[in-house]
Amino acid sequence: MAKTQLNVRVDEGTARAARERALARGMSVNRYIEELVRQDTGEVGHTFVEAAADFMKQYESVFAEEFGGEPARKDTREGHH
Repeated sequence: MAKTQLNVRVDEGTARAARERALARGMSVNRYIEELVRQDTGEVGHTFVEAAADFMKQYESVFAEEFGGEPARKDTREGHH
């Protein structure tokens, strides 16, 4: 993927926090900022929701057995068969 340089100005406290957070995660400040933007634009959230839905489908019967009730079925309300 081609990279574009983006220069931003932030106060020293914000810059320090970005450096510390990136270091703690073992990534560059550039990568850290990229991840924050992706999270904010929903790419990560969307991926998480898809993974959670797949997980729930896979283990739906286990949850139903453990917590009572039946696995969810397709919407059977009137007009939604």
